[in-house]
Amino acid sequence: MDFLTEYRRATMFFEAGDPTGAAQLLEPIVAAEPGNASVRQLLARAYFQSAQLGRAEEQLRVLVDQDPSDHYAHHVLGRTLERLNRPADALRHLRIAAAMHSTNDDYRKALHRVETRVGGNTR
Repeated sequence: MDFLTEYRRATMFFEAGDPTGAAQLLEPIVAAEPGNASVRQLLARAYFQSAQLGRAEEQLRVLVDQDPSDHYAHHVLGRTLERLNRPADALRHLRIAAAMHSTNDDYRKALHRVETRVGGNTR
């Protein structure tokens, strides 16, 4: 299997609005190359977009464990936990993402939304 070709195909599927198709192409690549953060991130995003939130959480936790400074992985993990109706769990990751990349409006809005839902600033 040519992983680069399959990754490119998966990216096209994802960008065309078929995250489930993208995930199917990405799963064997992640299995063969578990340390490839780019492939794992796209797989996590595909799971997130297709509402396979438990699977997205698994992939994002691996990314955060592999690179705790990955603000985007923290953000998407926080969003995933928010969608799983676990706002208290989401808060930690959204705070980390917002602290690392304070100029990102999406990060700040997600943090504010979840802080409000949890009951304000719970620091």
